[in-house]
Amino acid sequence: MTNTILLFIIGLVVLILGADLLVRGASRLAAAFGVSPLAIGLTIVAIGTASPEIAVSLKAAASGQGDLTLGNVLGSNIFNILFILGVTSIVAPIVIAEQLIRKDAPIMLGVSLLTLALALDGRLGWLDGTLLLIGLVVYTVFALRQSRAESREVQNEYAEEFAAKQPRTAKQILINAGFILIGLGLLVLGSNWLVESATEIAKALGVSELVIGLTIVAVGTSLPEVATSVIAALKGESDIAVGNAVGSNIFNLLGVLGIAALVAPSGVTVASRVLQFDLPVMIFVALVTLPVFYIDSRISRIEGGLLLAYYVVYVAYVVLRAAQSATLPTVTLLSAFFVPLTFIALLVFAIRSARVKRTVV
Repeated sequence: MTNTILLFIIGLVVLILGADLLVRGASRLAAAFGVSPLAIGLTIVAIGTASPEIAVSLKAAASGQGDLTLGNVLGSNIFNILFILGVTSIVAPIVIAEQLIRKDAPIMLGVSLLTLALALDGRLGWLDGTLLLIGLVVYTVFALRQSRAESREVQNEYAEEFAAKQPRTAKQILINAGFILIGLGLLVLGSNWLVESATEIAKALGVSELVIGLTIVAVGTSLPEVATSVIAALKGESDIAVGNAVGSNIFNLLGVLGIAALVAPSGVTVASRVLQFDLPVMIFVALVTLPVFYIDSRISRIEGGLLLAYYVVYVAYVVLRAAQSATLPTVTLLSAFFVPLTFIALLVFAIRSARVKRTVV
């Protein structure tokens, strides 16, 4: 068991290192060829930070381990919003850009509902995967076109983060291409070790691959997003911090799950418990972002604390459900209290925000 845990940790480190090299090489190469910083942030960096999820999900799907694939995607999406945005806003309250409020957050909710609709028959097959990938292409084109209308302030944030000028020399091109190739190689190697060790850990603990995917694999593969969002928040780059989490969620569903559905020999099987609980939780999390983003156009430390508390309750529920614990009804009851509590808190924040705006006027 010790060797398996060690292999899991090594695989995770190799994955993250591979993602970092991939993002670094691709971003510099794109900048050298004149690609705008905003386009780099919305596409190359978004895909690069999601590359651990891609690598792990593809390896698991190709091996017929659909539960691990699905658990990784759903768990990462729930983690991205509840944990990453929760921790990030506690570190520094986040101001939400208008495009995220009016377009990206509703798109994330719509994509989540689409995933549920496609999964209702209990399987994501090649047709479902094709539809999701078409959605990814449409969203990417939409995001790039919308980026041209972004405010100068938002563009400056991305320029400061991703506009490190690179000389377009043969040497620099080869170096950055080398980063990309090495990064891809490390992603493949790390994903193999991570999936193999995660499967062994699940067997040793007597829990399903779905539970492992929803928890430790999801958290591990989301670490690049954690680093990107927290560092951006500390720098005051709120748009990058929130856009990274929301964009990764959209990409996970359309891209990662779409490709996995095509690669898996018999498609990705969706268990009934996923349809009854984990998918609805992911949709609820996406839904909660709408009022949170709309109120004051920011995420306060209190709202961040609520998001983080949600994640703790969710993980507790998943673990206790796997262990068939006697305390599960208590956790379920606690979850039931959290739902109305959140909306009551949001209503209070909305009323307070309206009063502040009237006072200012």
